[in-house]
Amino acid sequence: MKLSDRLQAIASFVPENTIVGDVGTDHGYIPVYLVENKISKKVIAADISNNSLNKIKQYVRSVNCEEDIDIRLGDGLDIIKPFEIDTVVIAGMGGLLIKSILDKDKEKRDSITHFILQPNIASDELRKYLFENNFEIIDERLVKEDNKFYEIIYAKKGKAYVSKEIYYEIGEKLILNKDPLVNEFINNKININEKIVEELKDKNTEKSKERYEELVEKTLALKGVLKENESS
Repeated sequence: MKLSDRLQAIASFVPENTIVGDVGTDHGYIPVYLVENKISKKVIAADISNNSLNKIKQYVRSVNCEEDIDIRLGDGLDIIKPFEIDTVVIAGMGGLLIKSILDKDKEKRDSITHFILQPNIASDELRKYLFENNFEIIDERLVKEDNKFYEIIYAKKGKAYVSKEIYYEIGEKLILNKDPLVNEFINNKININEKIVEELKDKNTEKSKERYEELVEKTLALKGVLKENESS
């Protein structure tokens, strides 16, 4: 089967011969792809929505993958036992929700080796959580789909630190890898920030002033990263 660019990038981070838990599997495309391409020995496809799960069951049955894909109804890591999987995929939800899923059950979280995470928003909060909880970001990739950027993070347990605060906002691996979309991605963030700054500049509330200063500082840092990246 052919995956979208976003799902293909997520699947490309899954190590071969692993047992995968796809949390919030939605249509079940990633589990089927991993099994059909013999990347994973077994996949647990989980979703909190019963309607989604019924569609997944039909799809998995239609491609004869029932033996290798275990479909489960449940929330986050509730559906797995410690050491049952070695790789988890959590994609297509907010960074704060991904963070809460990982933090809810530390015993299960710490029994997993590979973490493939794709936050739709609040990627900076997720990166901060990872670094503060003894994770190391091994790799990152950007995908642009339907005019929207997606950040895909591959992490493992390990000690790491962030050399610049702005690398919570823009993953350092994207810079180091010279991701082909990174300059466009940074420029997009700068444009969004500058529009908000323009809207806030005449507001006089304490909260507005704080947000204004925060965004001005962040925009300067983003421009600094962009300049360094363009000159390297």
